[in-house]
Amino acid sequence: MTMQVLNAVALFERDLLIERTQSGLKRAKSEGKPLGRPSTVNDEQKKGVRDDLAKEMSVSAIAKKFRTSRQTIMRVRDDGSRSVRP
Repeated sequence: MTMQVLNAVALFERDLLIERTQSGLKRAKSEGKPLGRPSTVNDEQKKGVRDDLAKEMSVSAIAKKFRTSRQTIMRVRDDGSRSVRP
């Protein structure tokens, strides 16, 4: 009986925590605050990455040039191709 009461209280607290978290995220989004991890490359560097990709430079070479990961370069490449599509 005692364990059931403790379990019910724990589940209730979990639901409250989720509700507060979701509420905070919605408020932050409505205020225009950026969410998530900051980008390692700025807009100017992204343009440079796209220029190097257009010159058919390898992803690994570009990553070394900008001192970032290959995944970051591929993400910039993929984001750029999405923005060009109609």
